[in-house]
Amino acid sequence: MGNMSYCRFENTARDLKDCVNAIHNGEYDELSSRYELNGFIKLIELAQEIVDCNIDIEYVKEMNEHLSY
Repeated sequence: MGNMSYCRFENTARDLKDCVNAIHNGEYDELSSRYELNGFIKLIELAQEIVDCNIDIEYVKEMNEHLSY
């Protein structure tokens, strides 16, 4: 099941951090299935796509400064 729109980025950020930690720990060497390998490759491709969006993070923060962190 996908994330609900109101918590999409929060949940995904938490999951992505888990993946980053696994990469830092070398756990990508232990991919247990073709599905997991495909997921790993897709994750890297999507991360690059996000970077390529050139999102102005400061602008997003300013537009939402009324929210508390």
